[in-house]
Amino acid sequence: MTESVGLPPAVDDSAAPTSFGLTDVLLFAMAVIWAINFVVVKYATHIFNPVAFTGLRVATAAAFLVAFAFARGGFALPRRDVLGLLFLGVIGNGVYQLFFVHGVARTRAGNAALIVGAAPAFIAIVARARGMEHVKRMTLAGIALSVLGVGLVIAGSAGSSSGQTTLLGSVLVFLGVLSWTAYTIMLQPYTKRIDVIQLSAVTMIGGAVPLLILSTPALIATDWSSVGAGGWLALFYSSVISMGVAYVFWYRGLRVLGPTRSAVYTNLQPIVALLVAWGFLGEIPTPFQAIGAVTIIAGVFLTRS
Repeated sequence: MTESVGLPPAVDDSAAPTSFGLTDVLLFAMAVIWAINFVVVKYATHIFNPVAFTGLRVATAAAFLVAFAFARGGFALPRRDVLGLLFLGVIGNGVYQLFFVHGVARTRAGNAALIVGAAPAFIAIVARARGMEHVKRMTLAGIALSVLGVGLVIAGSAGSSSGQTTLLGSVLVFLGVLSWTAYTIMLQPYTKRIDVIQLSAVTMIGGAVPLLILSTPALIATDWSSVGAGGWLALFYSSVISMGVAYVFWYRGLRVLGPTRSAVYTNLQPIVALLVAWGFLGEIPTPFQAIGAVTIIAGVFLTRS
């Protein structure tokens, strides 16, 4: 199905808006929402079975986005685009979400955010290799600086003695990063010609259908009477806010700024995630992490300057 998705003409990063604007504000809000979601998912997987929670959150997000799309006039997409978006949804909202939730359940929320913070480097490399963007040296310097900041934060959190950090969890989150990279690159051409709400809804359906099938046994086995208000609020945030609202911001960024400049905002996630994890999960940041946070912010501003 991906063969039907043609590459757009190579874009010089100087063609993207050079000043900060509404898209940057929305991408910053997206980064904050996704950063908080690491802690929310960590909390939710103590209440729900991770498989059940994954299927439930993606299905809830799909229902929200489909209802939103119909409220705005419904769908008007050719069959070819629908099939392509459904396929990409399996990768970005199915495979990725399985890796993400299982990984976060098996490692510290802060560490998971740090690993996801490396995604812009992979996205930039693949975008350049596929001829989608011609990235200037200043942009590359900003990417390198922000990735260096991620490395510093990782170094500062490597010595966990709580037993929460596991190799399996880190590997699963990293595999999720690779899935998200592939999804972002292949989706970007669609963002140029398809309404973001319709795009969000169809790709979310693509992830929800296989996840619901896989999670049915876990959903049946769930003791719903023990979920409580906290569990339902976590589900609402992790689905409607994180996968509904924030995804729309993300797709707007892909359309306006391109994959490299949009992805660099995900480097802000470790900063917020570490602070939230400190306040709610007791994961205390280190001096290395503080230095890394400053470096990440500098890299984001350098990339967008």
